[in-house]
Parts: sequence; C-alpha cells; structure tokens
Amino acid sequence: MPGALDGLLVADFSRVLAGPYATMLLADLGATVVKVERPGSGDDTRGWGPPFAADGQATYFQAVNRNKRSIALDLTDPADAEVATRLADTADVLVENYRPGSLKRFGLDAESVCARNPRAVYCTITGFGSGEGAALPGYDLLVQAMGGLMSITGTDQPTKVGVALVDVLTGLHATVGILAALQHRERTGEGQQLEISLLGSLQSSLVNQISSVLGAGTVPTYLGNAHPSIAPYEVFRAADRPMILAVGNDGQFARLVEVLDRPELASDSRYATNTARVENRTTLVATIEEVLSTRSADEWQGLITAAGVPCGPINDIAQGIALADSLGLDPVIDIADPRRCEPHRQIANPVDYSATPVAYRSAPPDLDEDRSEVLRLLGMGERS
Repeated sequence: MPGALDGLLVADFSRVLAGPYATMLLADLGATVVKVERPGSGDDTRGWGPPFAADGQATYFQAVNRNKRSIALDLTDPADAEVATRLADTADVLVENYRPGSLKRFGLDAESVCARNPRAVYCTITGFGSGEGAALPGYDLLVQAMGGLMSITGTDQPTKVGVALVDVLTGLHATVGILAALQHRERTGEGQQLEISLLGSLQSSLVNQISSVLGAGTVPTYLGNAHPSIAPYEVFRAADRPMILAVGNDGQFARLVEVLDRPELASDSRYATNTARVENRTTLVATIEEVLSTRSADEWQGLITAAGVPCGPINDIAQGIALADSLGLDPVIDIADPRRCEPHRQIANPVDYSATPVAYRSAPPDLDEDRSEVLRLLGMGERS
C-alpha cells in the first residue's frame, strides 16, 4: 500500500539526531529521503560508539537513519556542489542543521533555495536560534542545562535525562511543522521556510513546569521522582524492588488505601485531598512504603491495578520491550538487508495507519552507498 508521503523527495542535510529523526519519520511515511554526508566520515553519529552492531555500524546512527539513501558530497568541490544544488532545487522538503549562515556561500541557504525552488519547504534546525544565539553550539546536553530541564531533574543535584530528549522533541516539532507546511503548499502551491530551535522545543515541552513560572511566579526545582503537584506520584520500594504509584485523583487514592488496608487515610485531613497530600508528602510516603514493604512489587501490581489505580514495576529497557511485546504492540521490526545475512532490528514507528501504513524499506545505509541511485534520481550522470 502507498505511504502517505509517497512521491515526496526530502533532501536531508542534517546530522546527529534532531534532523535525522525528523527525516526518518518522513521516510517511514513513504518519502524518498536522500541523506547528504561528509565524504570519509559521514554523519557524526557513525563514529559514536560503543556500542556497535555486528556489522560495525554505530547503533546510535542506526537508530534514526532507516529508509534513507546516502550520498557523500564535499560542498567545496564543484562537481559535488552541483549535485547538492540539483538535489535542493528538486526536493519538496529540505532539512538542515548547519551552523547558521554557513550554507549561504554554497547557495544552499533558505533564501537562495526558496528563490530557485519556490515550492520547497525549507526546515532549519538550530540550537538557540539564528539570531543572538547563533554562535552557541546546539548540543542536547547544553540545551538541557541552559534551558532549565536539568534544574527539575535529579535527586540531590541537577541531572540530565537519560536520552537526548531535547533532540527527539525538536525532531517531532520539525516533523509537525513540515507536514503543516506541506498542507499549506497543497492549498496554495507555495513553499515556506521553517525554523525550529532546540531551546524553543524544550521550553514548549516543559508544559506545567514552565507554566508555574509564567502563571504563578513559582520556579520549580528537582524533586527526584516526586511530582510537584500530585501525590502519591513517585517511586516506592516494595519487598523486593522499586515500583511506582501514579495516583491522579482523590477517588484513586481512596481505592489505593483500601487495598493497602489503611482506609482511614482517605478521610484523614492530611491526605483527604490532593493539595493536602502534596503538603504532607513526606509522612504519606513513609506510611505507604511501610505497607508496600510487606509484599513483592508484582503482588502489589496485581492487587492495586485490579482496584483501578495506576502502578507498576520499574523495568529496564529490555524489560520494557518485552512488556510491549506481551501486550501485542509488536515493538520490534526486522528490516531485510541484502548486504548482510541477518535482518536489521529496529524499534517500530509508534503510529498505526489504517490506510497508509508505515513501510520499512531499507536498513540504515552505509556511507555513500546510494550515490548512483541518487544521481539517477536527479537525472545526472555518474560523478567521480
């Protein structure tokens, strides 16, 4: 079945994570994505290991580059620059995360490309914008620190999130923006320029935490695994291992304490309402944990879940994959790879489409693997 974006050509001049994640999502939906890389070394993440897969590819690179075609182009070489220009001028979408202003000398900046290719959707990803923040390097860890995320994450000191979350959020924002711009083009025939910054994506994604600053003048800090506005909503230790309780309202709390054989807590003035529970979090947590220590996490999960209260054990990533598999979510897909004996394993795209399903057409490419195919696509002869 055709993908939703079949027939679209995406020129991917991005590297590392935010841009490649966005272009992979577009590729999953059927777009033809041509990944432009540096000759010799390619995308930075090709060397970001260990770990490396059995075929020698860095698993970091593999995570965001399936369904793409790779071509290595040196933009300072006239022949390669001609290919890059033809690609930009042919593409429906161009995604880039170069240092602001650095593509202008090659005629690949947004203004130049959109003048030659007015139907193009040109998406620029920056760290801190293309204005006053243009000189700041756009690394996820730096944005987590400077944007405020690390100040609300951790137990006894600011702590980064365990994945490059800002890059992923930026990639998702970029994808939404590109799809909206394509819809605008469908109506008007006109392309447009988009700019998404890592800092802006992070701050949009801070939701209630940043709203507390703007709406109430309250600057949050880290609470470990506790929630600033809900209790009990954190990690507790059962007899054998940690688990979480995520009690979202007073009714759930009443059902929880019934299961814990402490029904009187629901009418206790210290705990009867969520606001009171937040104010008296310390004593509440100690009371609950004393009861939870008498049974295993699995036992408590069965009892508490049956009462309609969200809870569960803390899994590692492998256990999380096993959980999704047990629930019939089919989290892992195998992509046939003619270059290798074994199929390439990837985590699946999380969206199921009834009419235009996601397709997994090719494994992450080797550097410059698809030069001949890309040149044919652009109607150009083989370049050495």
